[in-house]
Amino acid sequence: MAARRCPAVQVALIVLLVVMTAVCVALIVVLTTGKKDKAPGPQDTTYLIGVGRSDCTPPPAEIPLMGYAKPQQTAAGIHTRLYSRAFIIDDGSRRVVFVTADVGMISQRLRLEVLQALKEKYGDLYRHDNVVLSGTHTHCGPAGYFQYTLFMLTSKGYIKAAVEPLVNGIVKSIDIAHSNMKPGRIYRNRGELDDSNLNRSPHSYMNNPQNERNRYKSNTDKDVLVLKFTDLDGDGIGMISWFAVHAVSMNYTNRMVSSDNMGYASYLLEEDKNPGELPGQGGFVAGFSSSNLGDVTPNTRGPYCANTGLPCDYLNSSCPVGGTVMCQALGPGKDMFDSTSIIGHNIYLKAKELYANAVEEVTGPVQFAHQWVNMTDVTVKINDTHTVRTCKPALGHSFAAGAIDGGGDLNFTQGAVEGDPFWDGIRDALVGPPSNQTKECHHPKPILFSTGEMNWPLPWHPQIVDVQIITIGSVAVIAVPGEITTMSGRRLREAVKNELTSVDTFRNSEVVIAGLSNVYTHYITTYEEYQVQRYEGASTIYGPHTLTAYLHKYRELAKAIAQDKVSELPVGPEPPFFTNNLFNLMAAAAVDRKPENSSFGDVLEEVLPVYRLGDVVSVTFVAGNPRHSGDIRDRTFVTVEIYDNRTESWEVVYNDASWETRFHWLKGSNLQNNATVEWFIPSSAPTGSYRIRHFGHYKELKSLRPVITPYEGSSDVFSVRSSYY
Repeated sequence: MAARRCPAVQVALIVLLVVMTAVCVALIVVLTTGKKDKAPGPQDTTYLIGVGRSDCTPPPAEIPLMGYAKPQQTAAGIHTRLYSRAFIIDDGSRRVVFVTADVGMISQRLRLEVLQALKEKYGDLYRHDNVVLSGTHTHCGPAGYFQYTLFMLTSKGYIKAAVEPLVNGIVKSIDIAHSNMKPGRIYRNRGELDDSNLNRSPHSYMNNPQNERNRYKSNTDKDVLVLKFTDLDGDGIGMISWFAVHAVSMNYTNRMVSSDNMGYASYLLEEDKNPGELPGQGGFVAGFSSSNLGDVTPNTRGPYCANTGLPCDYLNSSCPVGGTVMCQALGPGKDMFDSTSIIGHNIYLKAKELYANAVEEVTGPVQFAHQWVNMTDVTVKINDTHTVRTCKPALGHSFAAGAIDGGGDLNFTQGAVEGDPFWDGIRDALVGPPSNQTKECHHPKPILFSTGEMNWPLPWHPQIVDVQIITIGSVAVIAVPGEITTMSGRRLREAVKNELTSVDTFRNSEVVIAGLSNVYTHYITTYEEYQVQRYEGASTIYGPHTLTAYLHKYRELAKAIAQDKVSELPVGPEPPFFTNNLFNLMAAAAVDRKPENSSFGDVLEEVLPVYRLGDVVSVTFVAGNPRHSGDIRDRTFVTVEIYDNRTESWEVVYNDASWETRFHWLKGSNLQNNATVEWFIPSSAPTGSYRIRHFGHYKELKSLRPVITPYEGSSDVFSVRSSYY
């Protein structure tokens, strides 16, 4: 009997040994294949995901910068380059594209040109209904990409040199995302970020109902939402983050192209995830998108009178001497560069934390809904007896006062609910008075410009507006065509969420606003905020019931998505694509001249022989006009290079996209220009031998014909040491 039991025991031992070996192997695999960006284990849902990034920087000279409407703020160099970041998500039957670009806002013309280019490349794959274009709202990107008269007048017209890099850069970012699509997963996470935004119109906010205000602990939204994209191995490939703050840490005195605080957050996270790569390179793409930032500033020290240091008037944000111009909001830093760094770094750190800890997987189908709406004629039934309607566009007197991030130069103040006979008389003489119907519709706004009644040489403001929602599983992104205030955004998110959660598919939905999307229509305030007529209310161009109309339209979109009835939505009236009467007020760039006995690229002010970590290196070159360099998206004006003794060659370690460099172009007298390059040596820079190089183009006349020629220049070699001793 004992002899018969022996084989059974042996078999049992062998089975046990095999099981134990398998367990050990599995543990070894788990322990040795963990990676920093690994996401939780596979679930049930995968998407096809593509991410892409492309430079969209315009020629950084003479082109007006968009946002502050200061005629003197024209480009004169590069602080940081501008990028478009694209994300494509496909569930196997539908796909959506979300783009966040380092521009002030998406104009209707820019969107139409991008969609036209996508149609030529991809047919009907990427369309008006499944592509969202959103701007980060930097006020230091180019202007000149609008087709409506008001914006063309304030930005020297429709400027092809500004439009083409934006269109081509956005399309290229989508091309890259399209070509890189792979199976992957999406995770979401939400957190709060303090000390990085401030309500710049608290008086308006306080006019909202107290019981509504009591639901929230702050008069700005502190939430940061992150979507984390990974491949099937769990390796991170990209991220989108939304946070509500104006990208105005760089103020209106700056004349360098800059992506501001949101762009710096992208820069830092991409630097983390693409180690050893120059800016704009590497596979990981980090998009930081705008949200309901209409009344939200990054200048967290608040408004003070620049000439006295005392607080501004609370109601109208002006100073006893100097008016609104002297009332300036201050950031947390010692200057605008420091403030940009602090706010951008705060946003980056919070997004990085949320990205690292994102464990809630996004599942479910991809859906989208879109309509074109004539926003000048929307009627909404409030109850059985009362309806409200939108108006033809008009701007109020307080629009000209500007905000505390950049006040107007004239004697307008925020909070004006009565007109000014002097300015009204000038308006009437120049463009004519507003109609009684428009005045009544916009009450209590005193109308400065009745732009909806001004159509020469083209309409002054858009009438046809995009409303759009895309859903990625349980995450709904509301594409809002303007700057929506904190409370307006809360009402809109809640309205959309209520419609979506009426069905089980969206019971755990996350709703976020992507502002400055698809077409620019200035501001969107609540009805109550509108009554106060601060800058935001005066700039709500479709009247006091603008938000009510949007709530109605976005509810319809959300309901159609929830009930799977998007195909039944009317498309609406298509927006115009103007081909005639677009004007350009920018003259062609002049020929370049140089000092006698010099060449373009020669050094005018040389570097020192030795610098320490933390010093600033500066070198000035004889330069041409950067406009002569044409499309600069894949080129640089600046390189900082270190000498590698092992290979006996120079290696580029920084360029004009780097935070550590600044490229200043100075338009000199007698058509003689120069370029100064600054390199702020970081404490992490290796000691060694360096040089700074500058590249450009100059224009001269030969036989009365313009000829453009490339040039380059180099500083002397200098040493970077940890100390002088």
